[in-house]
Amino acid sequence: MLTRRAWLAGATGALVVSPVRDVKAATPFRFGLTPVFLTSDLQLLEALQRYLSLSMGAEVELVLKRTYQEIASQLLSGLLDAAWICGFPFIAYRRELALVAVPVWRGTTTYQSYLIVADGRAASGITDLRGDIHAFSDPDSNSGYLVTRALLAEQGAKPQGFFQRTFFTYGHRNVVRAVAAGLAQSGSVDGYVWEVMTETEPALTRQTRPAWRSEWMGFPPVATSTANADSDGIRRLRQALLTMPDDETGRSVLAQLRLDGFATGQPSLFDSIAARVDLVRTLGGG
Repeated sequence: MLTRRAWLAGATGALVVSPVRDVKAATPFRFGLTPVFLTSDLQLLEALQRYLSLSMGAEVELVLKRTYQEIASQLLSGLLDAAWICGFPFIAYRRELALVAVPVWRGTTTYQSYLIVADGRAASGITDLRGDIHAFSDPDSNSGYLVTRALLAEQGAKPQGFFQRTFFTYGHRNVVRAVAAGLAQSGSVDGYVWEVMTETEPALTRQTRPAWRSEWMGFPPVATSTANADSDGIRRLRQALLTMPDDETGRSVLAQLRLDGFATGQPSLFDSIAARVDLVRTLGGG
């Protein structure tokens, strides 16, 4: 959860961090963060802001929003220069967005979606979750909504008819918390987030377990608008992300995120997400 300071700052649209004084004075480069981000720990965000500002040679402003839609809208309208988004909105706006970089986790640019349940519950797939109170992350999340929506579409079902009730937590960590606390009987969650939480919050995650794992899909990417793709700022951002392991502060940020680094990646990484979007539209009626 956000610290009080980070929450108050996020409510106004931007995170307030300590200024970086040894960079060129210019219009700030606005970098958006969504619930893809594992944590909103202020120390981590300040380190990320400082690293990017110094590496890019320009002031970087981190902008936090509660939903994927808010970040996508600002990215498409030019209010943000770039953002760490989810593969679902990247595919939904594939003509308007361009890939900047993709995180590398455990040696690969892919991750999985998990269906989680309370530890000890006998469940091994979506059919075992019929009638549950189910927690989703965000309606524009791939791992936190679309994957489950596609599983149901294959059976000719929709969430409102399959589950007893559903709700959105607007954060993958909150999905885990909801299932662990018994507020939900099952949940759709980012596998990367769940796995990292097993290291950082084991007392919480041990109350849950993955009942099902998806195939490997493209990791939530950093993207920009196609109109901005060849700008100097985006070239600087891409270089800063790709060279993070070479910098002490960059390595510290990566270590806290449990990431190896960033790679250029290819749009084809997200083909399976595009296939799910098409499946839901064809079989799910929307």
